Order: sequence, then C-alpha cells, then structure tokens
Amino acid sequence: MPVALHGQTLLLEFPELHPDAVLNVTFHRTLRVPDDGQNHRLPPGLGNFPLRAVDELRQAAVPPSWKRRGGIALPMWQAEACWLNFSSPRGYPFALKVAAGKVNAVNGAAWTNELDAEDQDYVEVPGQPWLDGFCVAKGVVRQFVAMPLGQGYTAEEQVTGAAEHGGIQLLARPLKAEIWRERQDAARRMRLAWKAEAIDLEACMSRASFACDMDMGLAPGGSIRQEIAQLRERADAWDTAHRARCFVHIANSEAWTALTGELPPTLPPSAADYARAGLPWFEWYADRPAKAGSAILAALRSIRAMGAAKREIPLPENEGFEPPEPVRLGPAARRAKRLEGQW
Repeated sequence: MPVALHGQTLLLEFPELHPDAVLNVTFHRTLRVPDDGQNHRLPPGLGNFPLRAVDELRQAAVPPSWKRRGGIALPMWQAEACWLNFSSPRGYPFALKVAAGKVNAVNGAAWTNELDAEDQDYVEVPGQPWLDGFCVAKGVVRQFVAMPLGQGYTAEEQVTGAAEHGGIQLLARPLKAEIWRERQDAARRMRLAWKAEAIDLEACMSRASFACDMDMGLAPGGSIRQEIAQLRERADAWDTAHRARCFVHIANSEAWTALTGELPPTLPPSAADYARAGLPWFEWYADRPAKAGSAILAALRSIRAMGAAKREIPLPENEGFEPPEPVRLGPAARRAKRLEGQW
C-alpha cells in the first residue's frame, strides 16, 4: 500500500518504483494568528496532531462516509489552526496536491486526480517545506482554521455551496524513476570530481539543497506571509502510473474521544499571549519565485468577516498584537526550529 502511518507521520511511499520514493507529511498544531488585517509571520509548531487510521477507530462511532473513504483522522478544536509539513528523506521529488473539502488550497479549483502545471494546482517537494493555508495572493496565505461543516464558514461551503466532504485531501505523484536515477548518477560523478579537487562536499550539498457532523472542514483565517513556490520540474517529469491519495478526516474534540477513547490535545495559547511571552515567530527565505494567488481563494470571506455578516463571534481570542522581529529560517537545521516551536 502506498499510504501508511508511522507514529504521527503519514507516509506516501512507492517502493516498487524506487527505494528513495518516500514522502512524509505531518500535521502541526500552531497558534491561530489574529484576523486583524495584518500579514503575520510564520507561527511556530506546537507539536504534531495525533493521527489514527480510520479502520483502527471504534467502528461503532465512525460515520459511514469515513468508512467509505478510508484514510486517517486527527482531532481539532473549533477555531483551532494547523499547518502541514512536507519532507522527502532522500530528496526524491514529488508533486503534491492539497485540498480542503475538495477545494484545491493552491489554486481554488475543484478536486481532480490529474496535475495542472499551467494553472499550478500542486506544490513540489522538496521545494515547498510547508503549507499554512489557502494561497490568496503572491506571498500570502489565509491560515487553515477548523470550523464545523454546515455553518457556511469552510472554504468548501463558500466555493461549492455544499457541506459534503470536509477534512483534507492529499494526492502525491512521484518523479519518474528513470529521471531520478539519471540525477543520482550525475550526482555521483560530481561527488567524485569534487573529491578529486578536495572541495568541501558537505557545504556544497547544503547550498545545492537550498537552491533546489463530527466532521470539520478548513476555513480561511488570518493572513500569513508565506510563498507558494513556482514549479521547476517539467510537467511530463511526473510518473502518471503511480499515485498515492489519502483523505484526512478532522474530528471535533468530543467526537475524538468517542472514536478513540482518548482526550484530544489541550487548546494552544492565543497568539497575543504567545507574543507577550516573548516567544519566537518565524520568516522563511525561499529561493524560488512565488506563485500568484488564486482569485477564487482571494474571494473567500475569512471566518471573522463571515461571522460579522452572520452577527456571530466565531473566533475567540482574536486580539491583535505588536509583531516581534521574526527569526529568519533557512534550510537544514534551522528549519527544524519551527517544528520545535523554539529557537
């Protein structure tokens, strides 16, 4: 099977194609940034969400739609935020589609199993280390925030008018194995040349990698400065015969206890409390041009704006704050600091 769980990591792997063809996806708890008109810096990781395979849940409590779709589940509190982290342990390239309620989070289009390079509807890994929200403008995303289906807040309901799917959908296609082998052979030849010339291989590789009902859905929250990198690989470089697709169901806190017998994680602190404590925010320096935002996603109402129209207050603790100077992130070890939520 191309989809598996290892602890709190979702593995999308293709051993029949190449041993290196493994993509890791983790789902991170984080601060919900205020929806206050500012473009905020990257919030920290506050630990992974627990993940469970649908077939390992208490089946009497599992909705029929979850059983039909399979996949995995994670718990989120209403109005809690998350971000997704992507990594390929050996650098094997993947095209990865991410959708919320089958609304593409990169270009706002309806879900398809095919890749659209012209109207970029996927990200490349390595290259895109994480995704915090819906791509609404060049260099800006609106944060992924969990809201109950059926109340009109989710991206799915705003775009399609229906509360049918919820959750998160992922689809990965690996690079063609012959292209990967050619690159590996070229890299080996280059390493031999570097060794012969006594070049610092480790430093060069570091620079090269840098160059190179219970159902919940996701709604657009506050704005975050984050670039969606433009594509580098040719559209025909991806293996059309292999794909891994996974449905990620989002359970509310009460449902999670019924499904697993476990309590959900506690609520994270507010962004304002976190900032007052002097804890770090982050800024990622990308080396690729950024993709333009989606007109479809830019037209979505944020949770705060939708709540105002409905005369509701859906976001508790939406207090703004004076943003601190961010910690600047680069590749390798510094990237791990955001995952740890510290510097």
